[in-house]
Amino acid sequence: MPKDTVPLSHAAPGPAGLLHTEAWVFDLDNTLYPATFNLFGQIDDRMRAYIAEFLGVGLEDAYRLQKHYFREYGTSLHGLMHRHGMDPEPFLDFVHDIDVTVLPPSPGLEAALARLPGRKLVFTNASTRHAERVMERLGISHHFDAVFGIIEADYRPKPQPEAYNVLVQRHGLDAGKTVMVEDIARNLAPAAALGMTTVWVRTDTEHGTAGADGAFIDHVADDLVAWLEAVLDAPG
Repeated sequence: MPKDTVPLSHAAPGPAGLLHTEAWVFDLDNTLYPATFNLFGQIDDRMRAYIAEFLGVGLEDAYRLQKHYFREYGTSLHGLMHRHGMDPEPFLDFVHDIDVTVLPPSPGLEAALARLPGRKLVFTNASTRHAERVMERLGISHHFDAVFGIIEADYRPKPQPEAYNVLVQRHGLDAGKTVMVEDIARNLAPAAALGMTTVWVRTDTEHGTAGADGAFIDHVADDLVAWLEAVLDAPG
């Protein structure tokens, strides 16, 4: 099992203790599949094109605004809604109209999820339909009870604490018996504040590593499937 490389925020359970978890909350993109497939690169390009058309600016200016709003608001969408009154649904439909066949099925993840006790949910800043397409492609849809996407969060993206509160209330989660798995480190801070055990899927991207040295990260996984297998096989 990958060694935890950051301080513990609370008395987080060890590997064997995680098998008593009641619910697992997984991020979607670059978490349930490796970032090396660069599925988000397609989304990124379509975002830039949509913003350029919507605001009547060049692609370079659109990209600059896209990243600025992402850093300031948690998602580019939230910034566009707040600053420009953009209708979110056409944006989401357009940016998620991508080729998911670049992802191969993941029998290793499917097998690990089949063995993993507890409810399983996806919590994503993307649309529910995008999550469903990705999960179907990976071959893991049947293991998940629900998807909590950006629309279900009333367009409040991670890491806004309100989104986490709605997730917990809507799905009746006991935060102290819930594990959240995420590739963007800063998105784990509100989960830890609620009492969840947190797992950071290590990434080398600037936005993913920001905050990775925080005390709100309990476990670090370099490879999600290998990490889950190590948890499942931990002596206990």
